[in-house]
Amino acid sequence: MNLKEIRDIINLMNEHDLCEIEIEREGTKVKIKKTSAEVMESVRRLPPEYHIETQAVPKSTEGAAASNRKEIKSPMVGTFYRAPSPEAPSFVEAGQVIEVGQVVCIVEAMKLMNEIKSEVRGKIAEVHVENAQAVEFGQVLFSVEPV
Repeated sequence: MNLKEIRDIINLMNEHDLCEIEIEREGTKVKIKKTSAEVMESVRRLPPEYHIETQAVPKSTEGAAASNRKEIKSPMVGTFYRAPSPEAPSFVEAGQVIEVGQVVCIVEAMKLMNEIKSEVRGKIAEVHVENAQAVEFGQVLFSVEPV
């Protein structure tokens, strides 16, 4: 395989937003994989949008304040991230007021970074998941007190 063929493969990967490709031909095996920064850049160009279902939390021993809370749940199985990168500040913190449509976290699924947006305006009452923790579909990520 020559340099021109490798460049053509890289161009093909970029055209189709591929993260990794492996080709074996005539006893030669070539594997090309984008770095994390390149993957993040391609994901940022066309971020998928997920809307979060919210519902009232059942009454508990916490009293009336807990009964008004809404939940932001994970729309998929993946890895929860509180910030866009390890060195960046968190999207939201407990006690912070958030708006409808505001990004509250990222859930990585199959190497795609999916921004999770709030469908409720309110104050973050509780963050239920630790950074870089695996989450399940429907798992509560945040409790929000409407304001």
